[in-house]
Amino acid sequence: MTDSVVTRFAPSPTGFLHIGGARTALFNWLYAKKTGGKMLLRIEDTDRERSTEPAIAAILDGLKWLGLDWDGDVVYQFTRAARHREVAEQLLASGKAYYCYATPEEMTSMREKARAEGRTRLYDGLWRDRDPKDAPAGVKPTIRLKAPQTGETVIEDQVQGRVVWQNENLDDLVLLRGDGNPTYMLAVVVDDHDMGVTHVIRGDDHLINAARQKQIYDALGWDIPSMSHIPLIHGPDGSKLSKRHGALGVDAYRAMGYLPVALRNYLVRLGWSHGDQEIFSTQEMIDAFDLKGIGRSAARFDFAKLENLNGHYIRHADDAALVTMFEDVLDHVPDRSGLKAKLNDTTRAQLLQAMPSLKERAKTLIELIDGAYFIFADRPLEIEPKAAALLTPESRALIGRLRVALEPVSPWTSQTTEAAMREFAEANNLKLGAVAQPLRVALTGRTTSPGIFDVLGVLGREECLARLGDQAPS
Repeated sequence: MTDSVVTRFAPSPTGFLHIGGARTALFNWLYAKKTGGKMLLRIEDTDRERSTEPAIAAILDGLKWLGLDWDGDVVYQFTRAARHREVAEQLLASGKAYYCYATPEEMTSMREKARAEGRTRLYDGLWRDRDPKDAPAGVKPTIRLKAPQTGETVIEDQVQGRVVWQNENLDDLVLLRGDGNPTYMLAVVVDDHDMGVTHVIRGDDHLINAARQKQIYDALGWDIPSMSHIPLIHGPDGSKLSKRHGALGVDAYRAMGYLPVALRNYLVRLGWSHGDQEIFSTQEMIDAFDLKGIGRSAARFDFAKLENLNGHYIRHADDAALVTMFEDVLDHVPDRSGLKAKLNDTTRAQLLQAMPSLKERAKTLIELIDGAYFIFADRPLEIEPKAAALLTPESRALIGRLRVALEPVSPWTSQTTEAAMREFAEANNLKLGAVAQPLRVALTGRTTSPGIFDVLGVLGREECLARLGDQAPS
């Protein structure tokens, strides 16, 4: 492979890093890595009203969290406006563009007429061949591309195949607005050219833009990059992924307790396939990725599949790494933030000890946090209603006897406490479950928890005996 491949991810900073944008970034990143090339990052902030600093920060943060790095400095499109204007003037000077003095009223009437006649070309070429000397006073002209009016504009797309537009249906698009600001179409072409971009991989909602951009490339005599337009992500119901389907931004998945490695693995399989393989290490992804594997139809987002994949990664994660992730995610989950204050050397050690048992049951970090609640619970425990119903006078009396049976256990481990409880059950002609459930209620305040002997081992002798004492008859 050559090292000359240059891809780019070019989001508009008008909100969070969208899940579709994250997949586009991933595909660009993988293709660059696969070919030994570079991925550049450009923030398309020409829409000054809607581009915000927090949105830029959220995009950069989301990419870093997903483990997607970029080469060189971030390019901010707005800072390059003078260069975009220079290219518009160049096209004007070479006769490939012209000043258009159409008033807003004239434009409105042209659009209405075109729509009434069912035409897609909305601008009728009013100023295409007129002398600027005829310009009305006080109108600030736009600069329009003198687009070909006959023939075809063709894109050989790596995903969509050969895509053809009839030029008679395409407008003379605006390159520079009346206020001197460049349009998005011009800015993208100039930036991609100047940044040496060889491969444009983006959502197929940009396919119509590709036709317009190709005309600008042709007018400038520049080579057009290889184009790959990937189908959009749809919701589980087959409609375009939107707010009603739930989380749209990468930050929301982070707050829901998904691991970056799991989300990345899930996204790579949304619209790209490599045989039946579902689970990929980062290196396997890089080695296997190709543009030919991208399908032409929209991929459906399946939350259950993502959850199962996340569960797989949690089960196979290193216990100490999970403790760190547990801590990190607390910053993004407001209703669990109180736990942060309870993290200290003791609780971290308990968390690490409990992790093998906790991670078997959890599909997200939030479920992991909820499973570990017994470590952080304050005495006297808050007992869930279902658990409280089990605290009958008989079971409280049993809890008192269990406490007595556990008191002499030494050393205190999950194995030694289990042996003592089995012995107690046998001696009292009880099933182990009849002993385990009252223990669970007294030690965790719930009817479900990790293995009860793991709970005993993790909490330690002093805390267990104290919690049992709280529920035993006084």
